[in-house]
Amino acid sequence: MTTLAVAGAGAWGTALAEMWKRKGHEVILWSRRAAGPVSLAPAEAIIMAVPAQDLRGALDRMELPPSVPVIVTAKGIERNSGLFLDDVVRQTRPGHPIFLLSGPSFAADVLAGQPTAVTLAGPDLESAMAWAQALSLPTFRIYGSDDLRGVAIGGALKNVLAIACGISDGEGLGDSARAALITRGFAELARLGEALGGRRETLFGLSGLGDLVLTASSPTSRNYSFGRRIGEGHTVAEALRLSSGTVEGAATAAVAVLLAERHGVELPIAAAVHAIVDQGSPPRREIERLLSRPISVEQRPIRRP
Repeated sequence: MTTLAVAGAGAWGTALAEMWKRKGHEVILWSRRAAGPVSLAPAEAIIMAVPAQDLRGALDRMELPPSVPVIVTAKGIERNSGLFLDDVVRQTRPGHPIFLLSGPSFAADVLAGQPTAVTLAGPDLESAMAWAQALSLPTFRIYGSDDLRGVAIGGALKNVLAIACGISDGEGLGDSARAALITRGFAELARLGEALGGRRETLFGLSGLGDLVLTASSPTSRNYSFGRRIGEGHTVAEALRLSSGTVEGAATAAVAVLLAERHGVELPIAAAVHAIVDQGSPPRREIERLLSRPISVEQRPIRRP
């Protein structure tokens, strides 16, 4: 039995906590709304199940045991700093091993014991596999990886692309358009991922392509549903108010596009989402802009910095 602290009492944190209790682990569930600092001294691992933009603030309020592993489950890029979430932990909590848990998974499916498979990336493959074994259940299979950057990029960018697919469906553009967006969106994800050092096999795996397929095609996805409301005619502010929780892609779009520009990578679909969400561009204008792009070959070489 392992003592785990799950920080974040939302749908995802609650589902993870309940699942690991079923496995026999002792679980401390901490809400970021709790008053004052909190000591998590008994915990052998800290699972950060708070939204990406709240990760730094939550860590600042915690008294962590020395060298305890920190496992981040959020998917995004910190908007103010442009840092990936493992870098946020590295900056705020130096000396703690950092892991990223990511992949195609909805809280309701995990809580119901439905078969789910995800990736756990860590500082080395040995430690990633050790924690994957400790935290896996027959219906919650965890595959180990040592590609932190690839897992971080897949998780962050798929949320932005899911918004694009939701907008397309809300506009009534059809299944073929959504399939094209997923495919071309994945090409953007792969270009950025490889340019920043992520490995191709990671990007094509559960935390990249797998998570994109799920998030970009299901009403259960907050990012997809947020985009769909915009496509149906709601303003961005209205779509956010109607969302049942955090829409990570809405906060990630701008910083993802900026990061891509710095590395000479084109992200036309992500840029369209950024224009709609952050700059007030009408969805139809961005759709027309995408459709008017020059015809080119499907596969292009990666431009590395």
